[in-house]
Amino acid sequence: MHAGNDSCLDGLEVYLVGGAVRDARLGWPVGDRDWVVVGASVEQMRQRGFQPVGRDFPVFLHPQTHEEYALARTERKRGHGYTGFEVHASPEVTLEADLARRDFTINAMAEGADGELVDPYDGRADLEARLLRHVSPAFVEDPLRVLRAARFLARYRHLGFTIAGETLALMRQLVAGGEIAHLVAERVWTETEKALAEADPAAYFETLHECGALAVLMPALADDTLSAALARLESVPNDLAEPAVWRWARLGEHLAADDQRALNDAVKAPNRYRDAMRQAALTRELRQRCDHADSRAGEIMRWLDGIDAWRRPERLDPLLALIAHEAPALAKDLALAWRLASQILPQALLDEGLRGPQLGQELARRREQTIREALETA
Repeated sequence: MHAGNDSCLDGLEVYLVGGAVRDARLGWPVGDRDWVVVGASVEQMRQRGFQPVGRDFPVFLHPQTHEEYALARTERKRGHGYTGFEVHASPEVTLEADLARRDFTINAMAEGADGELVDPYDGRADLEARLLRHVSPAFVEDPLRVLRAARFLARYRHLGFTIAGETLALMRQLVAGGEIAHLVAERVWTETEKALAEADPAAYFETLHECGALAVLMPALADDTLSAALARLESVPNDLAEPAVWRWARLGEHLAADDQRALNDAVKAPNRYRDAMRQAALTRELRQRCDHADSRAGEIMRWLDGIDAWRRPERLDPLLALIAHEAPALAKDLALAWRLASQILPQALLDEGLRGPQLGQELARRREQTIREALETA
């Protein structure tokens, strides 16, 4: 389970902790492994070749494996938000005290060198009961835990996990007390982006809505009919490249441009997420207009121009995949229209002597005419 015969660790009391212990027992793929060292000092770790990397508390990289080893520590709340903590790390801090500062019981288990489980807060029982439950009342000291609870539910709800009622009550208390408002947008986005890539991202937004956090962190979503937005999120094909990007796009595609901007600004979403949401909104408008437009060819041309398909043809495939889920006939027509229109290139018109505004106008006219003829014969 860990480093085996490792001279760097000789004589140290080392435990595997957190997610690796949890996920191994769940049968879930184990990612990074985190270690806690009990009874050691910073100087002892340095002498053994460990490289210090922790800015706020003593964390070290193993000289060979580069895995993280943290000295056992405790935390005391000193300010607002998730950074307002005073950290105490010393050889006197016990493993149980270190585990007590963790968020959920399923994350507060450790495994010794002999493989034996150390489980002072009944994490294994909660794992078997499929329950997300806080370790201690200190849960309310860190507003980030509201988002972590929602994200873990997004990961594990399909396995039958729920959030314990008493934990949900503490999450509501955190929101009502105003602590949630102290989270910086970048940290909110980090958790949100991770949740969008999980097995059940809708669980994340539902949980935030249930405890009142969504109205504080993403009011543009909370003010709307959330169930309809989440249904669109869940319709994104899993085989799309970067499904998290398109899940976010579909979540806000129904919003007006100003509300989209407000939502993306509230969480400081990266540009590719913002662009995808705008493209999804244009595609939504296309679907609506094609139902009753006199000129479907004109609407398709406006859509292709709007998503900048001529310069960014890679945008077509994911958007067509989204359309195909709800309007397969339209997706087929759009694919045909694009295939034919994209074959009409500026060079041919340049060879005919067209220049300047005339070139652009004639290029657009011929492309639209090609689309119209394709649709009439399809």
